[in-house]
Amino acid sequence: MISLEVLLFFAITCGLVFFFKSARIGALVAFLFTGILSGPYMLNLFELTGTWQTLGDLGILFLWFTIGLEINFSRLWNLRNTIFGFGAAQVLMVAVMLFPFLFEFTTWNVAGAIMVSLLLAMSSTSTDLQLLGDRNQLNSNMGRQIFSVLLFQDLLSIPLLAMLPVLSGKSFNLGATLIDVAVLSVLLIFGVVIIGRCLMNPLLRAIAKIKSHELFLLVIMLNIIMWAVLLDLAGLPSGLGGFLCGMLMSETIYRHQIEAEISPYTTLFLAIFFIVLGMGLNMDLLYSKWYLVLGGLAGLMLIKFFAIFMVARVRRNRAPESGYIALLLTQGGEFGLLMLQMMRKAGIDAIPIVDQEILIAIIVLSIMMTPLLLALYEKLRRMGKLSQVDAKNLKSAKTGIQPAVVICGFGRVGQIIARLLRDQNIPYVAIGLNVNSVMEGRENGFNAVYGDASNMAILRDCGLNSRTTRAVVLALDNTENARKTILSVRAIAPRAKIFARARNLNDSRVLMRAGVLQTFPETIESSFFLGYGLLEFLGVSDAKIEKILTELRANNYEKLDQEITPNEK
Repeated sequence: MISLEVLLFFAITCGLVFFFKSARIGALVAFLFTGILSGPYMLNLFELTGTWQTLGDLGILFLWFTIGLEINFSRLWNLRNTIFGFGAAQVLMVAVMLFPFLFEFTTWNVAGAIMVSLLLAMSSTSTDLQLLGDRNQLNSNMGRQIFSVLLFQDLLSIPLLAMLPVLSGKSFNLGATLIDVAVLSVLLIFGVVIIGRCLMNPLLRAIAKIKSHELFLLVIMLNIIMWAVLLDLAGLPSGLGGFLCGMLMSETIYRHQIEAEISPYTTLFLAIFFIVLGMGLNMDLLYSKWYLVLGGLAGLMLIKFFAIFMVARVRRNRAPESGYIALLLTQGGEFGLLMLQMMRKAGIDAIPIVDQEILIAIIVLSIMMTPLLLALYEKLRRMGKLSQVDAKNLKSAKTGIQPAVVICGFGRVGQIIARLLRDQNIPYVAIGLNVNSVMEGRENGFNAVYGDASNMAILRDCGLNSRTTRAVVLALDNTENARKTILSVRAIAPRAKIFARARNLNDSRVLMRAGVLQTFPETIESSFFLGYGLLEFLGVSDAKIEKILTELRANNYEKLDQEITPNEK
C-alpha cells in the first residue's frame, strides 16, 4: 500500500525540480532540498535508515563511474597542454590562497587544511558543463579551457581519494604521504590501461555480440560494484573503485554506448545521494552558525574568482574572457560533497563533524549562486563591449570531433560511404552496433565507434550538432530504427540534411515522410545498374540510358510507383 508520505515526497521532488530547472540552477540542488524538506528537521516524512544510506552509497559509486568515464587517455593527450597547464595552475593557485585562511582560522591540522583547500579548489563539473551547453559555448576557445580545467580536477580526484586512508591515521608525515599517494596513483592508472585494453575490450565485445541491452547494462553495473568491493577489501575507498571502473570503460570502443545505457540510472542514484545528503544535514546547527556559512561562501567565491582570474590572465586570455572563466569556476563541486560524506562515514576526525556540515552548506550555496551570477554577468555584457568576446572565440574554436557527416550504421553500405568520405578528406564519424564491423573498421583506419545511433546522447557525444554537421547518412537496414534515428537527429541538428538507404520503394516513401532529403531504394537502384549494363550491351547510347533513368527517378520514382505491383515495391 502506497502511503501519503510517498505521494507527498514525489510531489515535493517534482515541484522543486521544476522550480530550480526553470531558474537554470540545476536538478541536483533540487534533490538536496527535497532531502532537507523530507528529513527530520522539516516534514519528517522518512527516517534516514540503512536502506536510504545504501542507495546513497550507490549514488556515490555511479557518480564516480561517470566522472571516470570522461577521462579517456586520447582526450587527455589532445588537451594535455591546457589540462596540465591551466588546470594544474588553477588548482594550485586556489589551494595556496585558501590554505593560510583555513589553517589560521580553524582548529584543523595540516592534513585537514590541505585536504579541504584542494577540495574547495574543485568546481562542479555537472553545473559548469550544463551552463556551457545551454549557451552553446562548449566548442568555443573559452569552453575548451573550462573543460580542460574540469578534466584536470577529475584526474586530481585519484590522489585525493588515495589520501583518505592516510588521513584516517593519527600521525601525518608529508613526505611519506606524497610518496604513497604518487605510487598508488601511478599503479592505478597503469592498471587501468592494461586491464581496460587487454580484458575489458574482449569481455564487452563478447557481450555486444549477443545484442542484449539488458545483459550489457547488467555487466556494466556488475563491474562497478565489483571494483568498489575489491578496493574496499584492499583498504581503499569504494568510490575509487567506481572511478577506476569508469576509466576502464573509457579505454574501450564501447564508451559512448555505455554512457547512454547508464545515464538514466546514474541520474536516479545520484538524485538519491543528494536526497540522503539533505536528510542528514543538521539544520539546527546551520541556523545557529548562519554567519559562518555566509562568510565562508563569500570568502570562497571571492578567493577562487581572483585566483582563477589571475591564472587566466597569465595564460593571455583577455580580461572579459578571464572574468567569465573565473566566474564559471568559482563554486565548489560534487567531488567536495562526496569526499566530506565519505570522511564522515569513515570516521576521519581531521575535520570536525560541525565543520563538515558548514562546508557542505557552503558548497551547495556556491553551486546555486553560479547561475545567478552568470546571468548578472551576461546582462552587464550586453550593455558593454563584452558582447563580442564569445562570438570571436566560437569562430576560432578548434575542437576534437567536428564531423561534417555522421554515418548511422556501419555495415557494408556505411563502410563504403565512410571510404568515400575518407578519400576526400571529409571529417566523419560512423556509429554501428555490429561489434565485428566496428572493430575491423577501426583496424583499417575508419573513424567508427560502437553505439546505438538512435540514441541522442550517443549522437551528441559523437559530435552531431547543428553548427558543424552538414549531413547525416542512414545506412541502417531496419526502417523502424531509421525512423527513430531521424527523430533523434532532428532534435539535435534540425538543419542537417539526411540521406537514407532503403530496401525498397515502400520503405523509401516512409523515410521521405519522416524528413529524409533523399533515399536510395536498393532493389530499384540495383535494377537500374543492371538495366544500364544490359542496354549498353544492346547498343543504346549512354545519353539515352541516362535520360530514361532520370525520368524513372523523377519525383521519387513516381512513375515506377504507378507501374510496379504493390508486393514488389
